[in-house]
Amino acid sequence: MLQLGMETDIQLNETRLQPSHRMDLRNFSEKDYNKFVKLNTVNDWSQLRWKDIGRPYEVTSFAKEKKDWEEEHQQSLPANVSWQMFNKSFHEWFVKDVPAEMDMSKRNFMKSLSNFKLAETKSALGELIRIHLWNYAHRIEDGIWDPRGKRALFEGLDLIKPRILFLGAAEGYEAMQLSAMYPGGEIVFVDYDPFCKDTRFRDFPDTYPFLGSNPSTGGNKVYHKKDFETEYIVEDIRNLPFGHEFDIVLSVGLLEHFPDTLKSEVVDWHKRFLKTGGYIIMTTPRAQLKSKLYYEIMADVMNHTYRELMTVEQMGLYLYENGLDILKHGFIKVHNGIVARPR
Repeated sequence: MLQLGMETDIQLNETRLQPSHRMDLRNFSEKDYNKFVKLNTVNDWSQLRWKDIGRPYEVTSFAKEKKDWEEEHQQSLPANVSWQMFNKSFHEWFVKDVPAEMDMSKRNFMKSLSNFKLAETKSALGELIRIHLWNYAHRIEDGIWDPRGKRALFEGLDLIKPRILFLGAAEGYEAMQLSAMYPGGEIVFVDYDPFCKDTRFRDFPDTYPFLGSNPSTGGNKVYHKKDFETEYIVEDIRNLPFGHEFDIVLSVGLLEHFPDTLKSEVVDWHKRFLKTGGYIIMTTPRAQLKSKLYYEIMADVMNHTYRELMTVEQMGLYLYENGLDILKHGFIKVHNGIVARPR
């Protein structure tokens, strides 16, 4: 047994639902890998053209909070305010006791029906649908953190005790998973919203188990947040003082928030801090029907700023055109993932 604090015990190769998330310590077989991970769909990036793959899907349904702010102030919502709204809204869902919330939403919906109040019923139905969708996407499918998919994407890198820089880090999940797989290094989280450091990262469950490697035995080992050496910096990425000093520069769900005129700058942020021979790792949400539906239904939770959904080919072409050689690319449950180096 692996002791996970006072909350529970969990075994290697086990998965278990908790009130707000899923724990997953399962290794993947080759069959599993091929079922939920598709890798390397492009043989030669230099031959890929935009006319062949189309442009990303722009999400145009926005949160009521954003629309209300813009109506009141008669201007576009500033980027920093939009991220503050998004981070607080999104975090509220991560900390929910989902089964209890589903029961309460069902009771509220039935009560509104009995009162014959249309507006109240529509609102209650919306909440009922959203909590059930969140339960499926995050707890049942584990599509947001997706530990097995991300471990598959991150495996096989030539790293020893890497120094990891996570740009737009939020709660920091992916950097902790990388640090479990390549232990003994350091993580520097960066986000310009202090809420991410003071609440999202702080409230990430101490008991969450990250499956990684044991350098002493060559076998598996379970890590938790407290096991990682971390520093969290609240700052605009453009103002960071670092040079080329990180073995991994990582971002998750960052590129798709910038229009084409700014995507080259986003790629340059990653190159600016990378050691020679290091890895740039980036993910973006996939352009697929269920993702489009998700961002429509969850608009009030998710859509406070510009957002695109991409195919992995679209994402990769942006990176290739901006000076990266793509070492590994693919898509997992709901994300595209790319491992690259500067040319």
